[in-house]
Parts: sequence; structure tokens; C-alpha cells
Amino acid sequence: EVQLVESGGGLVQAGGSLRLSCVASGFTFDGYAIGWFRQAPGKEREGVSCINPSASYTTYADSVKGRFTISRDNAKNTVYLHMNSLKPEDAAVYYCAAGCSWPGDFWGQGTQVAVAS
Repeated sequence: EVQLVESGGGLVQAGGSLRLSCVASGFTFDGYAIGWFRQAPGKEREGVSCINPSASYTTYADSVKGRFTISRDNAKNTVYLHMNSLKPEDAAVYYCAAGCSWPGDFWGQGTQVAVAS
């Protein structure tokens, strides 16, 4: 069974940090780019960041550049999103997916991030 399971969300004060994890199973993880996406209430889902299979190439949305860092550990079938200097506008449900475009080949159920001002 293919699964992508996100975790690490929660409530944080503005300026704080969180680390999201995306654990994959059931497919050849190191053969896929993995993307992080987010959707806030009343807004369209947007791409946040993406990392290629070898972790040699990453992309970021302009809104998170310099604050978020994506990484992956292929031995653990896990992709991380390190989020620093969080802002209220970063609050959303964060999803990971196999691919850099939504929905990709597989996707998770999301983890909620709330940022208190």
C-alpha cells in the first residue's frame, strides 16, 4: 500500500519554528521528487518547496525563500520541511506529494500548522 504520512504540525508563535516530516512507504521513494504544498482556508493550494530524488536540487516559493529548508533522507524514506521565522500567513494544512506538481503520483492527508501572532 502506497502511503505518505505527514507529521510535525502544530501551534507555534510567530517567529517560531517547526519541522514537518513526510514518511513514505509502498513505492520506490528514491525514484521520486517530493514536494510540499499548503492550503489555507479559503485559498488555493500552493506549492511550497520541492526536492529532487538525489537531494541535489531544491525549489522554493518566493514567500518562503530564506525561511524554509527542504531536505530528505532516502535511507529513512523521509522528507523534511524545516520552517523558521514563521508568520501568520504560513498557517495552513501542509501536504507532501510524490512530485513537484499537485497532486503528483501519491499524496498524504496533511498536517495542520497554526501560527499565533
